[in-house]
Amino acid sequence: MRLDPYSLHLFVAAAEEGSIARAAEREHIAASALSRRIADLEHALGAKLLVRSTRGIELTEAGHCVFERGARIEEELRTLVKDVWKLSGSVVGTVRLCANASAIVGELPERLQTFKRAYSAVNIALQEQRSWEVIRACVDDRADVGIAVASEGAPKGLESWHFATDPLLVLLPTEHPLAARQRLGFKEVAASGLVGIQAGGALDQLIHEKAEMAQVPLRIGVTVNSFDAACRMVQAGLGAAIVPTSAATAYAGSTAFERRELAEPWADRELRLYALRKEPRLRAVELLIETLKR
Repeated sequence: MRLDPYSLHLFVAAAEEGSIARAAEREHIAASALSRRIADLEHALGAKLLVRSTRGIELTEAGHCVFERGARIEEELRTLVKDVWKLSGSVVGTVRLCANASAIVGELPERLQTFKRAYSAVNIALQEQRSWEVIRACVDDRADVGIAVASEGAPKGLESWHFATDPLLVLLPTEHPLAARQRLGFKEVAASGLVGIQAGGALDQLIHEKAEMAQVPLRIGVTVNSFDAACRMVQAGLGAAIVPTSAATAYAGSTAFERRELAEPWADRELRLYALRKEPRLRAVELLIETLKR
C-alpha cells in the first residue's frame, strides 16, 4: 500500500470544509482534480472515506479515523521537513521538469547549467511536452516544475512566474516574394503558404484561431512535429513558417532562410514557470524555481 501525502492533505481539507467545492477553492485546485485525489486515497486504503450529497460531504467511520490521524500526520511531516532542512546543508534529490519545445531550444539549457553548477547532487528529470500537457502534468503532480506558453486559463491550483519573452517571427525561404520586406502582417504570410508545426499544439491552435478571426484561408503545404524540421522545410523552399524566436535562434548562423518580424500584437509571447501550490515544497524544487525565474 502506498499513500500520497498530498492526497491526504486534500482529504483533510475537504473534511474540514465539509465540501469538495469549498476545499478545492481553499487549496486552489479544480474540484474534479481534488475529487480524483480522494478517490485514489480511498482506493489505496480500500475503504470509503466520505459520502457525497447535495448538502456537501459526510465522513464515514473510516473517514473520521483518517481525518483525525491525517491531520496529525500532516503536522508531523511539516515538522520533519523543516528539521531535516535545518540539519542538512546539502541539496539532493530529483526534480521532475516538463518544458515545451520553445523553452528547450531557447534559454532553458543555460539556466539548467547554472543550477547544476550550484547544486550538482540534484538530478533533473526533463521531459519535452506540449504546453497543455505541461500544465496537466503540473496539476496532476507528475511534474514538480513546468515551462509553457502563458495561459490565462491556467488552473487555480498552480503558482506561476515569468520565465522568458519569446515573440513569434516569420521564417522565409531566401527567394520568397515577401523577403524584401522587414515587417509582415499575418494575412499576407498565411496567404503565401505555411509550414505547419505540431498539429494541435499551442502555436498551431493560435495560428488557426487568428486565421479564422481574420477570415484568411490557411494554405499549409506540409506539417511537421518539431521546430528543427520546420526550419529545414523553409530552407527547402516549401513555405514560410511562424515560429518562436528561440527556434530561429538555434539556426543563428544559417543563411538558408530569412527572418522577418511578425507585425501583430499577439506575436508577443511569454513563457512561464508553473508549479503545483504546495507547502512545504522540496528544497531542490524551490531552488530550481528561483534559478529559472526572472
